[in-house]
Amino acid sequence: MTRTAGSGSVARTYWAAGSAVGLALLFAVGATVATAGGADSAPSSRTPGLYSADAGFARDMAVHHQQAVEMSFIVRDRTKDEPVRSLAYDIANTQANQRGMLLGWLDLWALPKSVADEPPMSWMGTQGAAGMEGHDMGGVVTKPGALMPGMATKAELAQLGSAEGRDAEVLYLRLMTDHHKGGVAMARGCATQCENPAERALAQGMVEAQQSELSLMADMLKQRGAEPPAG
Repeated sequence: MTRTAGSGSVARTYWAAGSAVGLALLFAVGATVATAGGADSAPSSRTPGLYSADAGFARDMAVHHQQAVEMSFIVRDRTKDEPVRSLAYDIANTQANQRGMLLGWLDLWALPKSVADEPPMSWMGTQGAAGMEGHDMGGVVTKPGALMPGMATKAELAQLGSAEGRDAEVLYLRLMTDHHKGGVAMARGCATQCENPAERALAQGMVEAQQSELSLMADMLKQRGAEPPAG
């Protein structure tokens, strides 16, 4: 049976998430144009260094986003529930667009999209994805077999790909909840550490939109008689 979106508060939360994403993208595009057209002497016009927070965030969040897109496409084929399918489509579309912006900045800065000797999230002042001592990740940890905090393992992706109906919906919502928590922590890091104003604006927009989606997913899990993941 197809479920409805539920209460008006859930609908308003979903609308707020989409609005925050749209505003973030518009702000980021405008800031990119302004930065490109600004004076060369302005600090924001400097090309980020290879190991800078700006470049590190762009590389890591592009990878993080790619998994969210993958999970969202998987669940769209595993359930007929329209609220979950709509949420998955919105996440896939938004994060694919944001990923394109991040990779585009790396191209603009003539920087590589991966660096062999750079541990994930080292730009945050941590010891890499397994450490996290140098930055508050809000309790989000890197699971054994995962690349970064909040990311799913290959086994979890395989489980999602074989689940159906309510089981697929609940698993997706739980995996995406963890994924968003890791993404929010990373985006907060860029919002305070990145120097490029367009990238900071995009990161702050990610924080606001994904926090709204976290509230929405908690409501959707409750509607399905399930609890959010611990932590």
